[in-house]
Amino acid sequence: MNRIKEVLEEKGIKQIWLADQLGKSYNMVNSYVQNRRQPSIEDLYKIGKILNTEARELLVNSLK
Repeated sequence: MNRIKEVLEEKGIKQIWLADQLGKSYNMVNSYVQNRRQPSIEDLYKIGKILNTEARELLVNSLK
């Protein structure tokens, strides 16, 4: 599980913009946002860099 959707909403960023920055299709980014698919570690770090946040902040802590 990830928090990409929450971070995008907090920052007011659209999925289509993230897809363009990441070099991925909108459908791929949407599947990350909807937690149907999880990004690779490399892509998670790229997303973090693009969103100016730590990659670990994009992950859900399952111990809560």
